[in-house]
Amino acid sequence: MAVTESAEATADGPYNYSGMTLGLRAFAWAIVCGTFAFLINVYLNFWQGWPGAGMATSGGGGRAAAQLLIYASAILAPIALVMRSKEKSLREEGVTLDQIARYIIRAAFWMALFVGMVDMVISFLRVEGFLASFVGDSLTTQLGRSQFRGTYVHIPLIVLSLVVAAFTRTLGFTWLALLVVVAELLIVITRFIFSYEQAFMGDLVRFWYAGLFLFASAYTLAEEGHVRVDVLYAGFQQKTRGLVNVIGSIFLGISLCWVIIVLGMGGKSSIITSPLLTFEVSQSGFGMYVKYLMASFLAIFAVSMMIQFAGYMLEAYADYRGDPGNRKLESAPAH
Repeated sequence: MAVTESAEATADGPYNYSGMTLGLRAFAWAIVCGTFAFLINVYLNFWQGWPGAGMATSGGGGRAAAQLLIYASAILAPIALVMRSKEKSLREEGVTLDQIARYIIRAAFWMALFVGMVDMVISFLRVEGFLASFVGDSLTTQLGRSQFRGTYVHIPLIVLSLVVAAFTRTLGFTWLALLVVVAELLIVITRFIFSYEQAFMGDLVRFWYAGLFLFASAYTLAEEGHVRVDVLYAGFQQKTRGLVNVIGSIFLGISLCWVIIVLGMGGKSSIITSPLLTFEVSQSGFGMYVKYLMASFLAIFAVSMMIQFAGYMLEAYADYRGDPGNRKLESAPAH
């Protein structure tokens, strides 16, 4: 998404902000901060055994009060941030949110790459009986336990992914498409030429394939690449389109992402939280131990889309206002 820089956006003088622009900026940041506040509290509730913010007034003690404070900060901090930077334009704020979403996507790509490659190697050595020769019988047994492999192999690789994403600029999922093709090609070659196939080979394709579609969604939104039923929209003026996009972002996009996050992570038995808590794996014997991470892909999808919708909303309202520096897409929108 190409957006003009702030100097160009404010070439005619200080940015012409209003109560509505300040409110929308605060709302956008509250959405982002609220999402991360919810994720932090999910971790505290289900991994650390904290009582939950709802217990702050029911004998939950200092931990419950701290959790409630996290939510309060997610509301107050955006307001304070916006009031200290009133002249920051909607488009500038949209770019900032876009950069956050892109960082999450980059980190997710490196996570899928590192974890996929390392877990595939471990699974191959284990199924062929070579692993003990490299790491010993005791560690081989431990690597056969999903909790051990997830904690001592996957989590360090995830941390490495976060670091690498901070120093790279490629979004990565474009390369993920090539990796999916290569992995599928290897299955075809080994199956039909060498009559060799193991469960981990199909697991790797599914792991990368899921990441490809879920990680790319936020970028596709930024580039207007999602299919839009535009029987009426195509004939709208820029101002009307901006208003439609603001309403759609709030009531269709952001609300959907919140539904996914809340229903998927609201309880121990929820569809995202449960696999993560138990390091759930498939029942394919010596396959890869990444099924629980595939559940986390849905959370990554919802969070990245949530942030992207927040920035898209600000961009759309800037279009409605007629602010300069509207987005210049590299390709025509998909319809």
